[in-house]
Amino acid sequence: MSETIPNRKIIHIDMDAFYASVEQMDNPELRGKPVAVGGSENRGVVAAASYEARKFGVRSAISGVLAKRYCPELIFVRPRFERYKEISKQIHKIFNDYTDLIEPLSLDEAYLDVTQNKKGNHSASLLAQEIRKRIFEEVGLTASAGISINKFVAKIASDYNKPNGQKTVNPDEVISFLEELPIRKFYGVGKVTTEKMYQLGIFTGLDLKNKPLDFLEKHFGKSGGYYYQVVRGIHNSEVKTNRISKSVAAERTFEANLSSEIFMLEQLDKIANSLERRLKKYQISGKTVTLKIKYSDFTQHTRSKTLPYFISDKGLILETIKELLYQERMKDSVRLLGISLSNLNTEVKKKVVVVQLKFDF
Repeated sequence: MSETIPNRKIIHIDMDAFYASVEQMDNPELRGKPVAVGGSENRGVVAAASYEARKFGVRSAISGVLAKRYCPELIFVRPRFERYKEISKQIHKIFNDYTDLIEPLSLDEAYLDVTQNKKGNHSASLLAQEIRKRIFEEVGLTASAGISINKFVAKIASDYNKPNGQKTVNPDEVISFLEELPIRKFYGVGKVTTEKMYQLGIFTGLDLKNKPLDFLEKHFGKSGGYYYQVVRGIHNSEVKTNRISKSVAAERTFEANLSSEIFMLEQLDKIANSLERRLKKYQISGKTVTLKIKYSDFTQHTRSKTLPYFISDKGLILETIKELLYQERMKDSVRLLGISLSNLNTEVKKKVVVVQLKFDF
């Protein structure tokens, strides 16, 4: 599996505590205070936390109850996604002044390929610095950046000097950077995989690099080949200007827990409505329907069914959801329901063309 490494100039821009920072920017009374966007001290899940809150261990995806326990002074703020989208558009206008090769990952982060850029600047590091400066001056928020030869390394590098910093991993530094990296910091290696790697004696990139391909494929399946490549600095994924979604979903967390399937079906009907609107807006259909159930004890179950044809109609989605709902009896009252559609008609495969480039960073 020998391949040349395509040295592109990739910048990964990641806004610092984006949702919480927008709230603090818009409301001066929140500045310098621990803020959680989403959730409440009684219910819900935190969507984002300010750096003041993170010092207490408050993070996204934890319950509001737990967040309040960690930080009694925590201030909960309702999310304002329209406002976040508005700010995100301002940031992307700045990106467009530098390159047309922009791949948004979410409202608050994106990859930029500046190998050839509109400024004619050969230094990706200086471009990242300039972009961050403009975001601060024109939008009022701070951003961090990672700069390297591919998306994988740039993504990892952007976390290094957060908040309001950047890190460049030059082409001749990539291998040593990855060898010294704790395995838990490898992008795409989650908590479960990290524990599995620890059990196999893999704690750093160098440990991973020392494992042969057949060993990695035996223990991690197809992902084994991916790990074998990325630890050698090989990640050929190009910056995709039209990023293809792998699924479309809608979900709802309830103020009062649902205690029967009848109440669940009422809510699933509303959720299916929201999902259908999104599907029609983007002219997307899919074959795999998934029902997500989160119980009051925070355990989460998913059930899926793949159909032989593409669907986007609410009626057909609900028909499948009802079938999935009655597969098992309720184990407890329900705090969240979600429906997603995957195996979409937008999924395409592209050939990757590897080009060897040489330049200074």
